[in-house]
Amino acid sequence: MTTEEMIEQHTRPLAMELEYAEETQRRLIEERPHDETETNEEPRSKKEQIIAIYASGVTDIAQIVRRVAARPSYVAQVLQGAGLITGYFDLYTTTAREQNIYSRFFRNVLSFKTTEAARESVRRIDRLYNYFERLGDRAGQHQAMVLALTGKNRARWSGKQEESEVFNEWLAAH
Repeated sequence: MTTEEMIEQHTRPLAMELEYAEETQRRLIEERPHDETETNEEPRSKKEQIIAIYASGVTDIAQIVRRVAARPSYVAQVLQGAGLITGYFDLYTTTAREQNIYSRFFRNVLSFKTTEAARESVRRIDRLYNYFERLGDRAGQHQAMVLALTGKNRARWSGKQEESEVFNEWLAAH
């Protein structure tokens, strides 16, 4: 099988998924009830839309994401902030909420406002990594690495390449 054939074979499922998502979005818009009061209302903010959709009985974050065209982490953040859900975590949700037993060790450690703040974060992560290494706690070490990766990705996607590189260098050394 040639490289071109392999690429073609692997892009078909993605293309089909994208077509399905577009078709689903179009169908949802068409099926939405259209009454006269809806057209006279001011457009609601995404936050209000998310909360209203959830309150209407749609509790699946993926469905809400498709309806309001927002990121899953944003939808989860809005719903958590409104006290409607708990326990949703991904790369872009806050590290201030407890995810596991290690969370208390890593609370408020992550910062990348400046290069120096990123370096201080890495120093703190490194101290915790070494602490867990002395205890023989591989899960604690792994949590330190996850936090460093989170810092790297958040800095990178915020356009802070130097700060991202600080985390990347630490990860490469571990």
